[in-house]
Amino acid sequence: MAIQAHLVELERKHKILENELHEALVHLSTDDLQIAELKRRKLMVKDEIERLKHTTDEDDPLTNTYKP
Repeated sequence: MAIQAHLVELERKHKILENELHEALVHLSTDDLQIAELKRRKLMVKDEIERLKHTTDEDDPLTNTYKP
């Protein structure tokens, strides 16, 4: 399942960005623009994960419920 593999990769990237952001916040010398960029990238990855999960749920007849 290609979408599932892509989701796993995006979740891995999200975790890496989370760790990078944590390290940047710990070091007071980190530029605010760098912190903002890490947050932006992390949010973009999270949004893509949610979009793919939503797409996967719509394609899966076991999780898709009837919506009148």
